Amino acid sequence: MKKQNTPGGGRTIREEMMSGRLYDATDGSLLGELYWAQEMCQDYNALRITDFEGRRALLGKLLGKAGKNLIIIPPFFCDYGSNIELGDDVFINAYCVILDEAKVTFGNHVFVAPQCGFYTAGHPLDKELRRKKLEYSLPITVGDDVWIGGMVAVMPGVTIGSGSVIGGGSVVVNDIPEGVLAAGNPCRVIRKITPEDRDRYRR
Repeated sequence: MKKQNTPGGGRTIREEMMSGRLYDATDGSLLGELYWAQEMCQDYNALRITDFEGRRALLGKLLGKAGKNLIIIPPFFCDYGSNIELGDDVFINAYCVILDEAKVTFGNHVFVAPQCGFYTAGHPLDKELRRKKLEYSLPITVGDDVWIGGMVAVMPGVTIGSGSVIGGGSVVVNDIPEGVLAAGNPCRVIRKITPEDRDRYRR
């Protein structure tokens, strides 16, 4: 990838994208990466569901880190792939979208239900800046042993603490602490998860 300096301090456009500052999302060097990753997603989604080796190999090329026993049910969509780091025993169900203009990190033993989105990218409120195709991006971090319910949207800059559960349909705009049940729009902590929760299910 050809490095192109931005007006701010000699950073490359990719470094500017990852810095949290406004950057030009239509820069040619970024578009080349974007199109490559989107074509890789197309290839991944076209594989047969039982082509386990093919799926693992392609995720290893696409993602910045693909932990052991990673399962992503297609279709799956991301912008760059290289900014996504997934731990061991991560399960992501169908129709997940990850806009990884900034780093997206999942810990180990994370469950993600269908139709969830993780959006690091944002746009200025000012219309003139939006017309210039300027964006910003903030990282998303998900801890270990997190369960994210169906149709959850996680917004730029959010951290979800280890052991927490996010109820279906939630819009997560603020950090969620460890070991809690949280839900709603905007997503709020409902209560702590306690040892009693382990005994409420029949075995």
